Amino acid sequence: MCGIVGYLSYFCPRDRQYVLDTVLNGLSRLEYRGYDSAGIAYDGNTPDETRIIKQVGKVSALKKLVKEQEKDVDFVYQSQFSMAHTRWATHGEPTTSNAHPHRSDSNNTFTVIHNGIVTNYKEIKTVLENKGVKFQTDTDTEVVTKLIKYIYDSQRGRKLEFHRLVKATCRELEGANAFIFKSIHYPNEIVVFRRGSPLMIGIKTDKNLDIDFVDVEFSNDVEISDNKNDIVPDVSAKRAQNHLHSAIGGDNQSIEYFFSSDSSAIIEHTKKVLFLEENDIAHISAKGDLRIHHFQREEGMSSIRSIKTLEMELAEIMKGSFPHFMLKEIYEQPESVFNTLRGRVDFKNNVVTLGGLRSHLSSIRRCRRIVFCACGTSYHSCIATRNIFEELTEIPVSLELASDFLDRQSPIFRDDVCVFVSQSGETADTIMALKYCLQRGALCVGVTNTVGSTISRDTHCGVHINAGPEIGVASTKAYTSQYLALVMMALQLSEDRSSMVERRKEIIQGLRGLPDKIKEVLKLDEQIKAISGSGLHKEKSLLILGRGFNTATSLEGALKIKELAYIHCEGIQAGELKHGPLALIDEHIPIILIITKDCHHSKSISALQQVLARKGQPIILCNTDDKEIPQGYTTIRIPSTVDCLNGILAIIPLQLLSYHLAVSNGVDVDFPRNLAKSVTVE
Repeated sequence: MCGIVGYLSYFCPRDRQYVLDTVLNGLSRLEYRGYDSAGIAYDGNTPDETRIIKQVGKVSALKKLVKEQEKDVDFVYQSQFSMAHTRWATHGEPTTSNAHPHRSDSNNTFTVIHNGIVTNYKEIKTVLENKGVKFQTDTDTEVVTKLIKYIYDSQRGRKLEFHRLVKATCRELEGANAFIFKSIHYPNEIVVFRRGSPLMIGIKTDKNLDIDFVDVEFSNDVEISDNKNDIVPDVSAKRAQNHLHSAIGGDNQSIEYFFSSDSSAIIEHTKKVLFLEENDIAHISAKGDLRIHHFQREEGMSSIRSIKTLEMELAEIMKGSFPHFMLKEIYEQPESVFNTLRGRVDFKNNVVTLGGLRSHLSSIRRCRRIVFCACGTSYHSCIATRNIFEELTEIPVSLELASDFLDRQSPIFRDDVCVFVSQSGETADTIMALKYCLQRGALCVGVTNTVGSTISRDTHCGVHINAGPEIGVASTKAYTSQYLALVMMALQLSEDRSSMVERRKEIIQGLRGLPDKIKEVLKLDEQIKAISGSGLHKEKSLLILGRGFNTATSLEGALKIKELAYIHCEGIQAGELKHGPLALIDEHIPIILIITKDCHHSKSISALQQVLARKGQPIILCNTDDKEIPQGYTTIRIPSTVDCLNGILAIIPLQLLSYHLAVSNGVDVDFPRNLAKSVTVE
């Protein structure tokens, strides 16, 4: 949801224009995450000055405002810091005052940007108000700025190290959060904190890094006495053997740090990245040292944080010649599907190998049930593949919407296998469900598109779908790759079942032709655009019917149309048509029927006949070789494939339809209203 970007240079001469451009351009890379306002804070001309500019609306409007207000951009500084933020309103309306960065007072003594929600902010706010602290906004973030200043002022002249002050502040906070802290009391120092929300640090030096990790310094909790708010500094902290700046040569060695909630804001500057883990506090001192601190060492916790190399390329997050990221990503699906399959399927011997599951295969095969847990489009990929999981493995499968699963506190047992599916790997409800299942001893499997994400790190094993970066808010290629990854997972789990040899062979050979068949479907783009332009975009409501493997297709297609075209659309399991939805059918309401060659074909034809008997005017999505489809109706014909893979081909025309409906209605396709790409709050 919210986007965080920061930049800090040490002994690296940069003019202010460079620093402003670095963070603002990084912020532009995070627009796809969804937001309603944006802001920036940066160093002034003196150590005790922090400048803040905020704006409701697009990042482009913030850039324009910064250009108008900041004229002193040519002076070169040895060390300089700036941070910027896109806000997706949760507490308080989208206004300039509620936008980030937030400050502790009119002097900008402490400045904070924040992703997530402080769930106990009302209690903290009440305590501070009773002590005479005044608030100017409705946000939970302002509470953090007031709290850290209150703790600092309570020291009565005793100055804590910046990271200890942040630690004392953050131990009072509840919820999933990521913060960047800046203070005029600590010039050229920055502290960042991660709990539940993603945050990473990019590192760029003139020299090659000779190290690939940073030690973590553990200490006992900082204590605050109840009666005096007096912080007792911890003197037992274990000093790190390896902190970053000393490892590359110490003082006077240039180094640049890039902070972000998403690698897309960093990739154009560096590929060397350190992913912060739960409750990590990263402190960059005035000398450019990066140290990682942690509240308390727990059993099994790593004592280092690895510096990793990003594998993505800048070109992957650019639109190229396409007008929108979504259209580009729809057209990338032959390649993304190929990449999901690459190196994992031996078509000659009909073997599927998912390396991330190898060491846990026997445990998964012995489980008493498989529980899929996801949200939105990822949940639909689970619905799409449940049938083939149950058919091939004969293991009972249950599907859970992560939010509802948490609300119900559903029973989970040690012999369950829980599969968590998320494109970003940072979906808040899914992460909370993962923690719930880990606490109950279940084997947890992650299926994500993001290396280093919370779900990929915290699960016991998993599958990376290899779809490549997805920028459009409405998921397209991630859905087909998730679908495919789950089918491959079912194939691998069933490789020891002799009764499924021929069925597995049929599906595996069907996988081989998928990229080329997707290319054939994409040739229907102009036909689908014409259908959209024939008046469909003016409709207020739309129904999509599917059955069997295409139940999920109807649900996912309806979601895309709702998300993008702002048209009410309902996906309906065709078998339920006569149990209520048939009352809606007449000659006026648009209906899309998905009828593909599978064991449910005759029943789907029956549903079509029921629609026609009530003067319905359907759009029929069917296979090219289907001779039973009546003439005289609008048809969209797609290639035939194995029944369980039909949903991968059938969803693409609906993705294209939702895109063209949105464009016809004047919607900004990549940034639909009120939605965010990564839903990192509950």
